[in-house]
Amino acid sequence: MKAVVLAGGYATRLWPITKHRPKMFLPIGETTVIDRIFADLEADDRIDTVYVSTNERFADEFRTHLEASEFEKPTLSVEDTSEEDEKFGVVGALAQLVEREEVDDDLLVIAGDNLISFDVSDFVDFFDEKESPILAAYDVGSKERAKSYGLVELDNDRVVDFQEKPEDPNSTLVSIACYAFTQDNLPLLQEYLQDGNNPDEPGWFLQWLQAQEPVFAYSFEEAWFDIGTPESYLDAVAWYLDGESYVADSASLDDTDVGENVHVMDGAELVNASLSNAIIFSNATVRDCDVRDSIIDEKTHIENMDLAGALIGAHTQITNGAHDE
Repeated sequence: MKAVVLAGGYATRLWPITKHRPKMFLPIGETTVIDRIFADLEADDRIDTVYVSTNERFADEFRTHLEASEFEKPTLSVEDTSEEDEKFGVVGALAQLVEREEVDDDLLVIAGDNLISFDVSDFVDFFDEKESPILAAYDVGSKERAKSYGLVELDNDRVVDFQEKPEDPNSTLVSIACYAFTQDNLPLLQEYLQDGNNPDEPGWFLQWLQAQEPVFAYSFEEAWFDIGTPESYLDAVAWYLDGESYVADSASLDDTDVGENVHVMDGAELVNASLSNAIIFSNATVRDCDVRDSIIDEKTHIENMDLAGALIGAHTQITNGAHDE
């Protein structure tokens, strides 16, 4: 079995912290979003190769990351795009990768910006049992949230209806970006695209596929985060920390109150500060500040500020209201 980790998004909703770094490299505790996925895939002997599908803009960052990592299975596979408006959709990227890498095996597909609470090996067990295409399904608990995803209707664990981003969802069970396809399914990607179908979201392909053959859903509970916004990133870190804080040994804290769900990274300096539900990147300086529900990027200097819901990019200086980048 092969695996594809989708890592080609530009994450514009997370700018400026993702303007010069892939969102998959955002830290979650001592690791990163994508390294959590790599660790699961590395541990499953049924998966022999992991293709990391990214764009030309971030190819060098991924190449450096993989060369420095402990994982043996990941190999870089670069899409022929470098700008957001050049993207040809997730289904298009997946079809291109299958052709480019000459994939002729069963295929696991997972988004590199997903933080999931289940073991990927359990998902592959379910796929082996069904011998049919499968997806992972999660109850988001809100019909408003469900509007942003592919809605699935099940008969036991078989998908009997699929709606991509419905305006009026009738449930809250959605498909997340984790799929497995049989070897025989892969040529259907090109057939789907050649018929003029929507290339953007895998959900459209699953909806098309479900009308032709059985598709099953692996349902799970506990936690899932689609890390595409500052709020979802903060929520993912809060879930991981579970009310605790994580402060790097090399960080310097002086007269600073660290509340719940706070991650302070290497070399950060905090003086006379109060933090809660906040992420402070490496080598940032925060003095005389109250920081809540905020993300402060690396090598940023902030003084005398009360921040709530802030997203501040790298190398920014904000002192007494003066802003300089």
